Formats: sequence, structure tokens, C-alpha cells
Amino acid sequence: MNTRYRSTSTTRQSLIATNRSGRSTPFQPPMQPHRVLPSTIAKRRKIVQMAMRHFAEKGYEGARMEDLAVRVGISKASIFQHFGSKQALFMKAYKQAVTSLPTWLDVPPEVKEKGFFAILRYWLEHTQEYARRDSVAVRLAILGAYGVELPLQREVNRFTNAEDPSGRLEFVKFGIERGEVRDDIDTSLLVSVLAWMGARFQDAELTEEIDSGVFREADGTPKKTERRVDQFMEMVQGAIGKR
Repeated sequence: MNTRYRSTSTTRQSLIATNRSGRSTPFQPPMQPHRVLPSTIAKRRKIVQMAMRHFAEKGYEGARMEDLAVRVGISKASIFQHFGSKQALFMKAYKQAVTSLPTWLDVPPEVKEKGFFAILRYWLEHTQEYARRDSVAVRLAILGAYGVELPLQREVNRFTNAEDPSGRLEFVKFGIERGEVRDDIDTSLLVSVLAWMGARFQDAELTEEIDSGVFREADGTPKKTERRVDQFMEMVQGAIGKR
């Protein structure tokens, strides 16, 4: 047999694939991944940064993409080209905001040495302080929890449950390992209790920092944080503290 012919035939066969119907189809090389240009990455980052401030200032419903486009210096169509929808852009901004905030265990070493309930008290007492320090991120976190439409809130909940950006599970395990938190209750239930009770207390404090007229006593004076912290700590220790 002609060696040259056999080589050509073999090469031709290697470039032909057989599909399920038995027909031969030309071989398709794998597609190369789409390369995102550095300029595109920089533009998306800028849009997200400006969107975080825009949503924090206007709220979800009040944030208009036309106004955001003006702030960024691009067209409204360009925003949708990069993110697809207002909802998708909000989720991107929300994720960046909550992942930039400290976790439960991000406390000074001397506080961590004192244990689970000392850490909890530390954060309750310093909630308003870090709200002032990271006001945009904090506003986005509250907005995602209370200020968006139901389908978007579900997406927010899925993200926080799956990714746990505040480190709730790690914090609860820390308390169990130290013998401060009950180990006779399912860990996921303990995490839920901490998330519901701790987050609601902090959200009230954060909302008060943003608008001090929201939470007031009957006589019109702001509620005393120290007294609320003491009462809350007593309640939480009674619920999940090791007995």
C-alpha cells in the first residue's frame, strides 16, 4: 500500500467524528475560553463600586440605573451589557459589601481569648461603631435583608446560607469547642438561632445609627445600648449557653 496515501487517509479519519445517528461530521476543536480584557474588568469594578454607593443612598427601589450611569460616566445600556439587570447588579454589589465586613471571629486577640459570649458582647457593643466605619457596606447588608423585593430577598438568603459571609458556623463551633455553647442541639439550629437573634439585634442598632428616630422609648429618648446588650446577653446565654 502506498505509505503516503495511508498517512493522508489516517489524518483525514482523525479529523472526522461520528455522531449518534452514524453520520460522520467534521471534527470541532474545543473552544478557547473567552478572555476578558483588563479594561473590561476595571469598568465592571468601577460600576459595582458606584452601584454600592448608589443603592446605599437611594435604596433598591429608588436607585435608578439612568442616574447610576451618569455617576459612572457611561450609558445605561453599558450597565445592562455588563450585568444584565438591576437585580443582578444589586446582588453583585451586595455580595461585595457583605464579604468586606468583618466576621464574628474578627475581634482583638484579648477579646477572643475570653471566649464565645465575650465576642458576642463585643460585637453588640461595637455595632454602631463599625456601622460608621463601613457605612456603605452596612447599608447594603440591611437593604438586602429588608429593603428588596421578595424574589431578590430569596436570592440574598440563598447566598448568605450557602456562603456564610459573617462566619456564623465557625463562630458557633468555636463556642462548642470551648464548652460555652450547648452541644446537645443540632449545630445548624444553633447557627439559625444566632443568625436570627444576633442579626436582628444588630440590625436594630445599625438602623438606629442610620436613622436615630426609628427606635425610641415611649418618652422619646433613644434606647440605651448598654441595657439592651445586658438583656440580650442574658436571653442568649439562657437559650444556647452550656448548662
